[in-house]
Amino acid sequence: MKEKLQLLKESLSGDLFYDEKMRLLYATDASAYREIPLAVAIPKNETDIELLISFARENNTSLIPRTAGTSLAGQVVGNGIVVDVSKHFTRILELNTDEQWVKVQPGVIRDELNMFLRPHGLYFGPETSTANRAMIGGMVGNNSCGSNSLIYKSTREHTLEVEGYLSDGSKVRFSELSLDDFEEKCTLPSLEGQVYRQIRTLLGDPHNQEEIRKQYPKRSIERRNTGYAVDLLLDTEPFTAGGEKFNFCKLICGSEGTLLFITSIKLHVDILSTRPSGLLCVHFNSLDDALRANLIGLKHKPLVSELMDDYILECTENNLEQQHNRFFIKGKPKAILIIEYDGEDEQDIRRKVAAVEADMRAAGYGYYFPLILGEDKKKVWDLRKAGLGLLSNTPTDEKPVAVIEDTAVDVEDLPDYIAEFNQILAKYNLYSVHYAHAATGELHLRPIINLKTKEGNQLFRDIAFEIAKLVKKYKGSLSGEHGDGRLRGEFIAYMIGEHNYQLLKEIKRTWDPKGIFNPRKIVDTPAMNTFLRYEAGRPTREVKSTFRYRGQNILQHVEQCNGSGDCRKTELSKGTMCPSYMATRNEQDTTRARANILREFLTHSPKENPFDHPEIKEVMDLCLSCKGCKIECPSSVDMAKVKADFLQAYYDANGIPWRTWMVGNVDRMTALVSHIPQLYNWVVSNKVTGGVMKKILGFHPDRQIPKVSPQSLRSWFISREKPLWKDRKPIKEVYFFCDEFTNYNEVELGKKAILLLEALGYQVLMIDHAFSGRALISKGMLRQARKLADRNVSIFSSRLSDKVALVGVEPSAILCFRDEYVDLVSPELEADAQRIAPYAMIVEEFLWKEAQEGNISKEKFIAAPQKILLHSHCQQKAWKLQQYTAFLLALPEGFSVEHIPSGCCGMAGAFGYEKEHYDISMKIGELVLFPKVRAKDKDTVVVATGSSCRHQIKDGTNEKAMHPVELLYQSLKTKAFV
Repeated sequence: MKEKLQLLKESLSGDLFYDEKMRLLYATDASAYREIPLAVAIPKNETDIELLISFARENNTSLIPRTAGTSLAGQVVGNGIVVDVSKHFTRILELNTDEQWVKVQPGVIRDELNMFLRPHGLYFGPETSTANRAMIGGMVGNNSCGSNSLIYKSTREHTLEVEGYLSDGSKVRFSELSLDDFEEKCTLPSLEGQVYRQIRTLLGDPHNQEEIRKQYPKRSIERRNTGYAVDLLLDTEPFTAGGEKFNFCKLICGSEGTLLFITSIKLHVDILSTRPSGLLCVHFNSLDDALRANLIGLKHKPLVSELMDDYILECTENNLEQQHNRFFIKGKPKAILIIEYDGEDEQDIRRKVAAVEADMRAAGYGYYFPLILGEDKKKVWDLRKAGLGLLSNTPTDEKPVAVIEDTAVDVEDLPDYIAEFNQILAKYNLYSVHYAHAATGELHLRPIINLKTKEGNQLFRDIAFEIAKLVKKYKGSLSGEHGDGRLRGEFIAYMIGEHNYQLLKEIKRTWDPKGIFNPRKIVDTPAMNTFLRYEAGRPTREVKSTFRYRGQNILQHVEQCNGSGDCRKTELSKGTMCPSYMATRNEQDTTRARANILREFLTHSPKENPFDHPEIKEVMDLCLSCKGCKIECPSSVDMAKVKADFLQAYYDANGIPWRTWMVGNVDRMTALVSHIPQLYNWVVSNKVTGGVMKKILGFHPDRQIPKVSPQSLRSWFISREKPLWKDRKPIKEVYFFCDEFTNYNEVELGKKAILLLEALGYQVLMIDHAFSGRALISKGMLRQARKLADRNVSIFSSRLSDKVALVGVEPSAILCFRDEYVDLVSPELEADAQRIAPYAMIVEEFLWKEAQEGNISKEKFIAAPQKILLHSHCQQKAWKLQQYTAFLLALPEGFSVEHIPSGCCGMAGAFGYEKEHYDISMKIGELVLFPKVRAKDKDTVVVATGSSCRHQIKDGTNEKAMHPVELLYQSLKTKAFV
């Protein structure tokens, strides 16, 4: 087969991979399932699709269409060729504003489609919680909807037309047909004609009609994805008088790529609403109260009604990204309903929610009714959307499992259904998480199970079947929006009856007689507790690491990644994670891929050192250690930390490369050349000698190696004339962290920081301490870095408190105290490291907090107009500290700050210097940062907090960026404190 795959690879315009690494990366999606595919194809055009279909037919294999790979039921897991259209099938093909439709390729991202539509006053409604990376093709395949489905329904209601390929390779277009057009289609001699003739025969049979209407879910349940939607086709004009016109799109939506390989989709779009809205976030003392109050809320015609239970709320308490989104929570509610109402204006909204509150209180439901308006609404929705990933953020092997999380019943039945549901779980001593779409009768329900045990594996299936029986009792849908896939396909025959199930099998056989399109989904699905990520009975491997992973080992930390794909968002959605994916759009360069490859080898490697695999190194290569995942991954997978641990273990087996050793020991190397600054600076700046040095180091020739200062900062501090404190007592003492970059390379910046602090009334202390070890950590030389961490924690443990802070100007260096040191220092110093971590601050954070205490005022600075364009360092963003810099820079009167919505600048320490990474580094810079800097007006000052960021801006735009303290020092009224 490898020879055949190689011939296919050579014939495609796009890419084909059949190496172990890529097959492992595509063996999972966002579900509990895992199956290694034969190959992975990245088609570039429709000709490639035709070739792939032909290959599958001729070689008795299958094609698994895939977009973002965020399916929760295993829809894109299989043993054939995974066909990833997310990279090249991304065009918006046509827009008709008069008729309100847009035509797109399947790889268009839902949120980015709406960015395109917004200037035209239009909007595509269905919204998944993954909307910033979910693609239209996947939404059609799963018939996705979301929190606003009460108004906008599902993708099916918006799909007007699809184009694609049938299993024989013929191109077709399915759209709305008149009766005459339908009959004409039935006369075609092709496979297209055959599928029309078959559906006419099946749905024209009175017995089939009776069985479908009797066994399919209640018509009142709009969220319904159980099997193929023949019940909806039955309601169309050929079979039901006065019905809608026939359109095979109703069948294609929710068919999970089993019938047609879609290449374009025509969607209805709505007029973008300009009416203001507010979120009534009702707090309840019990889940049952919330579900019954939901019925009251629905009588007042909301746009949305979403539920979060106390488990979800507790998960957000310790998540860095979500803590600031909890501003509206009071007490310890058992559940919160988020009910959205719109109105003509704010007063109209307040009238509506007052009536809702009155009715709920009269019925005895709810204890707190905050109304959230304006920009704060986004915080509430961000908290709700984070639920899926946060559920997996548990340190042990027991996790909330997506097993019966997509059931939908009539909303009137929901309270009784959930009560029975929880009674069933109680029999098994289980508790379920409850969240999501109360308005439409669907809660996402996740019991906590350990799938690594044989008992957990069996429980997985037992619970699924028990709940399937309960859903059938209420005539509900086993899938409301996430589809059948591997998870629910086994139970479709039970849910809709054996007779109807055989109809589905007939449809699949007619459309796809050779079974080449995503087989074993919807029909002929294997047992739902097979092909899981985790082999039942295999214990979690104990994997040694240098860092500590609190309450878990490194493998368990990696396993927190559930595949939700938050790392696949693009630069248009803002945020930092994941910069390399934003630039390449390759799955291999996502945080998810890194977690997947590590999970695979740490679990299955036969080696004593399971990190010793070049495949892991290849996938980890473009991780910039930006820390974006630390805050933006809803499961809080800290891939920068994991990468450093991997590198240490990999070097243990393979040795440390020369360049890596040099970069990791940059402090020692710089200390040596600081004795000959003039000679060194001449060597690195001279075209010939500098070029030779860059070649030796493996740096790109277009990079400029940083020069060293004639005098170190520490030497200046010791020898300078100290400020006189005779007439005025300093406000506070503050220690200055003299990091390796500021001490040797950016001495003038260090001086300005110290002088600024002194001018503002602070006594600056500098003691003999170790350098930060940031380069050692980023390069994986962790045991060496631990020695520096131990020394620094020992030195400062007795000196820092809530009254005495340690401040630094280089975020990546000073924030080692908050981040890596806590999990890196020797065990006996761990408690000290945790205690002093909050007192290590970037200088802007310290100054802003002092301003809030009234110790610093705008009167200290010259009042003058100044526009500032600010780029914050990734390490700051990982700790939500960029806001302090923006706040502080806006303190002087006349200063206005615009934060560049960029992620990582692309330099990432030494990453952007390395010759093999230069191009990707610059491409990352070009995503947002460079264009924004180039577009500024001449009076705007560019400010960047990180040393590497300032170098990247200089190399990419020829613009000299300042550090915040340089600008603030320059703006002081009095620059010396005497």
